[in-house]
Amino acid sequence: MVKEKLVLEINDLVVNYETDNGTVHAVNGINLKLKQKQSVGIVGETGAGKTTTALAILNLIPQPTGIIKNGTIIVDGKNMLTISESDLRMMRGKGVSMIFQDPMTALNPVFTIGEQIAESVRIHEGVSNKDAMQRAIEMLEIVGIDKDRAYDYPHQLSGGMKQRVVIAIALACQAKLLIADEPTTALDVTIQAQVLELIRSYREKYDTAMILITHDLGIVAETCDEVAVMYAGVIVEYGTLEDIFNRTKHPYTEGLFNSLPNIIERRSKLTPIPGMVLDPTILPDGCVFADRCSYVIDTCRTTFQKDIAVSDTHIVRCSRYQEPGFNIKRMIA
Repeated sequence: MVKEKLVLEINDLVVNYETDNGTVHAVNGINLKLKQKQSVGIVGETGAGKTTTALAILNLIPQPTGIIKNGTIIVDGKNMLTISESDLRMMRGKGVSMIFQDPMTALNPVFTIGEQIAESVRIHEGVSNKDAMQRAIEMLEIVGIDKDRAYDYPHQLSGGMKQRVVIAIALACQAKLLIADEPTTALDVTIQAQVLELIRSYREKYDTAMILITHDLGIVAETCDEVAVMYAGVIVEYGTLEDIFNRTKHPYTEGLFNSLPNIIERRSKLTPIPGMVLDPTILPDGCVFADRCSYVIDTCRTTFQKDIAVSDTHIVRCSRYQEPGFNIKRMIA
């Protein structure tokens, strides 16, 4: 049996932000592997480290405050943290591309949208300006924007159209790995569905692997093969869709599901996760979720939590999982 090549391999990644108020421990030793065609959804609250992980893959951690303290990031066989600047520029867009969260800041206001798509094609495909612009027009039509808008500037487009342009730029060069950071944020439901369908059809056509960063568990269920649940810079649970949705093992994952609206019992109250998100400048010795966990015991606060294999596909970072009879309570089936 031929071993399938990994498109992405992250090993023990640690990312800090050095500020005047202290060191923000944004990502704290995560591991992630992704094969061709595979898709993983990274979910968690704001500040969990999802976007920082994505920026680290592209080696775009903001300088000088951002520091990758440890780890390796291999994309299509190349270490993104050690290759030359010229090779890195070629990998961005061709090896790995990203749909950024905010199209308002992702687009350059002084260039037309056609020029911005064409630039990526020209750099990575080595074609003429004319051919690059033709490809840009084709990409606009693929994302549902009329070709005549290629000569418009970002301020002339609606928010939804700007997001489609950002997607067109990310998809223009058929990258091996696509990172989509909240690609449907601030879009209405109809446009959300169209954007997700566009990404799905693109991935099927080019066998692209994908990381989807989102708060929306419903989008993950529709789009991804596997799920990584992040909290305080740590992946606390990882598994297939069925593992995470039907065999939830971590109290934080339980909290995410229980805080969703119940469409069957419409009068039932939401059950938010108690407490506040961990201060990222002060990491505890034990479990990062201990202060908000309803199952916490003394050893949780003092014992470093390691990954525990539930099955070949399912990993949880909770020492109580192995206790006889321990089982979390999902309020929503």
